[in-house]
Amino acid sequence: MKGRILIIDDNKGIRDFLSVVLERDGYEVFTSENGEKGMEILAREGADVIITDLHMPRMDGLQTLKEAKKISPDIIVIMITVDKSVRKAVEAIKEGAYDYLTKDEEGHLDADQIKLLVQRGLEELRLKEENVYLRDELKKRSNFSNIIGNSPQIREVLEVVKRVADIDSNVLLVGESGTGKELIAQAIHYSGKRAQYPFVTINCSALPETLLESELFGHEKGAYTGASTFKKGLLEVADRGTVFLDEIGEMPLSIQSKVLRVIEEKEFFRVGGTKSIKVDVRLVVATNKNLEELVKGGRFREDLYYRLNVIPIYLPPLREKKEDIPLLCRHFIEKYNKVLHKKIKNIEENAIKALMEYSWPGNVRELENFIERTVALIDEKKEEITLSDLPYEFQTGIYKNEGLNFQELRPGCAVNFKKLVSDFEKRIISEALMKTKKKKEAANLLNLSPRILRYLMKKYGLGNEDKSC
Repeated sequence: MKGRILIIDDNKGIRDFLSVVLERDGYEVFTSENGEKGMEILAREGADVIITDLHMPRMDGLQTLKEAKKISPDIIVIMITVDKSVRKAVEAIKEGAYDYLTKDEEGHLDADQIKLLVQRGLEELRLKEENVYLRDELKKRSNFSNIIGNSPQIREVLEVVKRVADIDSNVLLVGESGTGKELIAQAIHYSGKRAQYPFVTINCSALPETLLESELFGHEKGAYTGASTFKKGLLEVADRGTVFLDEIGEMPLSIQSKVLRVIEEKEFFRVGGTKSIKVDVRLVVATNKNLEELVKGGRFREDLYYRLNVIPIYLPPLREKKEDIPLLCRHFIEKYNKVLHKKIKNIEENAIKALMEYSWPGNVRELENFIERTVALIDEKKEEITLSDLPYEFQTGIYKNEGLNFQELRPGCAVNFKKLVSDFEKRIISEALMKTKKKKEAANLLNLSPRILRYLMKKYGLGNEDKSC
């Protein structure tokens, strides 16, 4: 559907003529014989354009214009007038009308002029709506400045993004949580031909099924309990732009079938609606799950999977591209300096080394949160983050202990504390022995007596127990 048009005129012949002309062009048309009823329709159904007669009893065109702007400030209003009252039409334009149509001497309107004005008005409305999305976003995201990293993995991802930005094929982003899937989706959109149109995001796991369906497809007034007004869905809002569906693996099967229809037919129905809505959108979807396994388990449609998996892009976890950690740290320090009004200029190498030895199960998002917390808590006078500013676990290297991941420990988890302590003791004794090559020096390094070291070596089976230390 191209748009919703509300015609307000006390002349039934004019209403019928305009309805035929506009409906043939694919517009959804509502009509009213006076301004009062017209405003009720506008409040109930919504509209993109109003075509109203300037001269009507009780509530004339100027009053209708003012009331319509109260309900929908950006609505396009086109006035109908006769040649002799053009001056009043110009007055209406000063009050916010978009343009005017003139009747000839016999009271007829020109169909081509009508279609041209409506088309231009809708284009202006679309530009206004898009500016809400793009005014700041285009400046920030028209390049790859928000994607930090110089590892081969990131360079490879960005090369793929550059190649696919200007084509319409759907993209499937696969990676763990926190790897920057939304940033890559934005890079695909804002560096391609759809950049001047909206980029909209919806998290499929964040909403219950009914609300998710309404967010995607919109709804008609009264479609369900609580639907008190008409609402456009994000697919309609993003026409000619990009829709980013995050956590696509969480989408209910009933909605998956409707998304498949959008891909195949380029159309959908609003919830409670009977007229199909035509859209041109590109889908970029993301998941941290194995969609093939979900397909095998009957939780994801196989046909939708193949429609989405046209261009797969794998986003590596941070542990696979640790050389990016120094760059990321400095980027986040600069970012949170501005937010938190700090003056940190550097992070020392020992601190960087400690951060690079951690596996970062929460990936870049976890690292960003960590740097934000560190910057927030550091002494106001300090200009450098040092190892002593990091939590105890990083200072001691306890995170390096295999099998121990503090990020995964939660209340109620079954943790074998004795085993964790034993594993840690065994590890540090082994490292001390490897570093010193002599048991006596290892005992001194660990601040243990030779007798205790011999006992622990025997306990953990670390070499031949002897009296040499």
